[in-house]
Amino acid sequence: MGLTSETTVYVVAAVAAVCVALLVWVWPRLASPGVRHVLGRLAAIGVTQVTIIAAFTCWLNSSYQFFGSWGELFGNVDTAPVGVTQADGHNSAGTAAVAVKGALVQPAGDEQLSRVSGLPSGNPAVNGKVESVKVIGHRTGVVDPAFVYLPPQYFQKAYARQRFPVVVALSGYPGSIFNLAQYLRVSQTAGQLQKSGQMQPTIMVMIRPTIAPPRDTECVNVPGGPQTETFLAKDLPQALKSVYRVGHDASAWGVMGYSSGGTCALQLTMRNPHVYTTAGALSPDYKIKDDPTTGNLFGSGLGRVNRVNGHDLLWRLKHLPAPQVSVLVADSKHGERGYPQTVAFIKAVKAPMRVASILPESGSHNFPTWVREMPATLKWMNEQLTFPQDVVPRHVPKKGHSTVRAEGTEQPKPTASTRKK
Repeated sequence: MGLTSETTVYVVAAVAAVCVALLVWVWPRLASPGVRHVLGRLAAIGVTQVTIIAAFTCWLNSSYQFFGSWGELFGNVDTAPVGVTQADGHNSAGTAAVAVKGALVQPAGDEQLSRVSGLPSGNPAVNGKVESVKVIGHRTGVVDPAFVYLPPQYFQKAYARQRFPVVVALSGYPGSIFNLAQYLRVSQTAGQLQKSGQMQPTIMVMIRPTIAPPRDTECVNVPGGPQTETFLAKDLPQALKSVYRVGHDASAWGVMGYSSGGTCALQLTMRNPHVYTTAGALSPDYKIKDDPTTGNLFGSGLGRVNRVNGHDLLWRLKHLPAPQVSVLVADSKHGERGYPQTVAFIKAVKAPMRVASILPESGSHNFPTWVREMPATLKWMNEQLTFPQDVVPRHVPKKGHSTVRAEGTEQPKPTASTRKK
C-alpha cells in the first residue's frame, strides 16, 4: 500500500475505529483500582489516540501530498546514476521528455498527476500538455519529481526550432508538486493567461525544493549535507536545457514559489543572477534560520557567520552590490506575520535591482490567498522575461550516424506576446 493511496487511508481509519470500539468494550474491565488497571487504561487511551492521529495524518497527507512515499517519510531518497548523455529535445509527437538512457530528464510515473483537475487534454498542439518527469542532478546526485507544462506552441510546426522562456515554480515545505498543480494551479493559470494573450508562451516547471525529505534544507548548500542550491541553480537548468527547447540566456529564466518556496525563489535569484533574473515570492521570509525541521544548515567554524549572512537578504542588500534582477514580493497587510519584513525588504532594494509588490489588505498564509495573487504574479514575471531569440540549430547528419531533423523551418512572427522586450 502506497503512503498516499486511498487504501492506506481506509485501513488506518478502520484500525482507529476498531481501537475506539475496543476501548469502549474493555473500559469496564479496566475500571478497577490498582496499578495494573491504571496502566491498562493509560495504554488503551494512548493506543486509541495514536491510531486516531495516524488516520487523520494519513488523510491529510493523501490530500496535500506532503510525502509521496514511505521512503520519503523515513528519509530514503533516490539517488541518480553518474554517467550522463544529452537527450534530443526536438520531439514533436506529443511527448517532449524521451526515455533515453542517461538523460537528465526522464519520464516518470503518474506522481498523482491523474488526480489534478483542469489539466490540458487532447491535441497538445492546440491545448498544451503537462508531463510527469524526474529530474536527475548531474552534480548532486539528486532525483526529484517534476511536472512540466508545455504550451501549445511548443508542439506547433511554426515553432519547431524555437526556444521558450521558463518559469520554475517551487512548493513550500514539506510541499509537493501535486500542491503546485492542484492547489496553486500553476499550469492552469499560466495556460489561461497565455491563451488570452496576457502571457507569452512559457514553459512552467513545477518542482519541490525538498530534495532530502523529511529535512527542510531551505535551498541551502548544507556543509557536508544536501546541496539544494546547486541542484536548483545548476543541475535543474542543465537538465531542462538538455531535453526541452528552453532559452539558454538567464533573461529567459524566472523562479517563483509560495511560503518557503518563495523564500527559495528570492535566494536563488539574488544569489545566482546569472541563472535566474526574475523572481516571484508569495509570503516569503528574507532570512534563513535553523529550526527543528532544518537542523544545522550552515555548519560550524569560521565560515558559519559568512554563510548565515549570505542567506540574509537584508544583510546582502546593505553590504553587497545589488544584483541586476527583478523580484516581486507578495504579503498581506493583515493576516500574515511577514508583512513588516516585506516592507523593510522593499525599502532596502537599490538599483540596479528592481522590486514590485502585491500587498492586499487581508489574506492568510494559505492557498486561497496565493491563488488570488498568482495571475498578477505570472503576468508581471512575463513582462520581465525575454522571449528567446536564439533557435535550436539544425541537425547535420554525420557519416555513419542517423539523426532526427526538426520539423519545419518557419519562424513565428513577432506578436505582442512573443516580441522581445
